[in-house]
Amino acid sequence: MPTLHGKTLFITGASRGIGKAIGLRAARDGARVVIVAKTSAPHPKLPGTIHSAAEEMRAAGGQALPLAVDIRDEAQVREAVAEAVAAFGGIDILVNNASAIQLTGTLETPMKRFDLMHQVNARGTFLCSQACLPHLRRAANPHILNLSPPLNLEARWFAPHVAYTMAKYGMSLCVLGMAEEFRRQGIAVNALWPRTAIATAAVRNLMGGAETVRHCRRPEILADAAHAILCRDSRGCSGNFFLDEDVLRGEGMTDLSAYRADPATPEADLLPDFFI
Repeated sequence: MPTLHGKTLFITGASRGIGKAIGLRAARDGARVVIVAKTSAPHPKLPGTIHSAAEEMRAAGGQALPLAVDIRDEAQVREAVAEAVAAFGGIDILVNNASAIQLTGTLETPMKRFDLMHQVNARGTFLCSQACLPHLRRAANPHILNLSPPLNLEARWFAPHVAYTMAKYGMSLCVLGMAEEFRRQGIAVNALWPRTAIATAAVRNLMGGAETVRHCRRPEILADAAHAILCRDSRGCSGNFFLDEDVLRGEGMTDLSAYRADPATPEADLLPDFFI
């Protein structure tokens, strides 16, 4: 079976949610996970820290390096990359998962939130990619994976929350450009996005709480899909905008019911995610 054993993954936003799930899946293979996130002390409203995530990944069978990093800060990002290389000898995989969200219209979006979304989503993805690329060039099977949507330019995805859509699509534009820019060097650059809503802190806090979570899937569906992508030959798998369902079905998985956050919720009642 394909494995990430011995690979070093640099994952942003890995203290909780989707980023942590991807790290845990890699750790079960015996991977080395660099946990890059801001939460170094317990947060009153959000679960987990970089340290608790590191403990879980070590318990799962991997190695972990927790680093408190604000990916808006160039110096912090470059220092984190240097620490990762010093600890593990290189970087094989970058997962750009960290993201900021605010689902408000133009008049309701403070510029402070506009700036945050663009600095974390688009700029953070570009910066982390730029900092990791010199090391990815030396990896045997290098991958960049952005947790970002397919580029659907229908107006209905812009009108309700144009600032968020612009920022999130900035991550996807990085895939479009970098996949072609680094194709000859064998560095894969892909996007992964869920077909349904995922039970994360953002869904609980911004989109209806526990009732909405009942109609979501668990982050593990993205972790398993990411694992499948990251095990592929980087020279033959780049420039794709993957959906989690499609990846897993391509791997032969036909029953996705185990990923439902609430087993009692029928598949037909799961909420579709944005941009699909």
